[in-house]
Amino acid sequence: MLARSRVAPYLSGVFAVVHHPDYVAPAPSRSGYQWNKNGLVRDLLVQSGVAIDWHLPEPMPIDWLEAVHDADYVAEVIEARVPVHKERRIGFPVTPQVARRAQIVPGGTWAAAKLALDHGFAANSAGGSHHALGDTGAGFCVFNDLAITAVRLIEERHVARVLIVDCDVHQGDGTAALTAGRPGIATYSIHADKNFPVRKARSTVDVPLPDGVGDAVYLETLAATLVPLIDSFRPGLILYQAGVDPYQGDRLGRLKLTAHGLEQREDLIARLATGRGLPLASTLGGGYGHDAMEVAGRHVASILRLGTAFTTAKLAGQGHAPPAIPSMPSPCAAGNQ
Repeated sequence: MLARSRVAPYLSGVFAVVHHPDYVAPAPSRSGYQWNKNGLVRDLLVQSGVAIDWHLPEPMPIDWLEAVHDADYVAEVIEARVPVHKERRIGFPVTPQVARRAQIVPGGTWAAAKLALDHGFAANSAGGSHHALGDTGAGFCVFNDLAITAVRLIEERHVARVLIVDCDVHQGDGTAALTAGRPGIATYSIHADKNFPVRKARSTVDVPLPDGVGDAVYLETLAATLVPLIDSFRPGLILYQAGVDPYQGDRLGRLKLTAHGLEQREDLIARLATGRGLPLASTLGGGYGHDAMEVAGRHVASILRLGTAFTTAKLAGQGHAPPAIPSMPSPCAAGNQ
């Protein structure tokens, strides 16, 4: 079990990362998912020498899973009896170990969000399961941690508005579908238009990109489309799906970002948040390749880039102020545009 660090994330150069040993489940048979990726991310973060405040999450309570997902589907997962046709959509069998992981990962995103509200930034070393739908998982996603966390934040009145920013190469279809029409939640997805899923959902703002888009066009488009949404919606927290599969060498990507382009993306996201005093919680998102260490390295570079940007901004006096909670959610909060 991971012990919490003795150093708090508000101290110089330290930021919080949420991790659980059960993020690494034994690989089920017939699975194309890299089950050791989250463990490698943790190991590489430790080896980086960066001061990190580690936090161990609790499983997400079933009531909150059911606030977003169909109760029958939640029971199927928790009891490890997911029908074969749903397992095919998910991409792997839901064993008891996978079921436990599925409940802990949303708890990790929830913990990261609460830490970000207190300290400005925190990362979950898993999560970003944006394809999971109400009554089934899909695309290596079992429960939608982003939607669950956003709904809980709003319903428990921790913030009035949550913006989910999804930079994975695949559209955040499940997140968009599960949060559509819910007061106080907006969704943004910038993705490869011709990539999975074939049937796209409708986010508050969708930015479909043609195949082969590289650093310059991607970053220009991201800034041009995300800034107006942030400034009009005025979120109290950003939940960030930091998928690294827009990388040019990704096995399941169709875009052409370089490693430097991914760094610039994280710099831009961090700048937009710190410049407005907005806390941000990041999730891992997608990243695929034959070399698990290379993929984990991309994720670690993302987390370190974000964490360094937020701690640097804090040292420079660009902290964040916890948002005030109005008596009623803003009427502009939510539906799809």
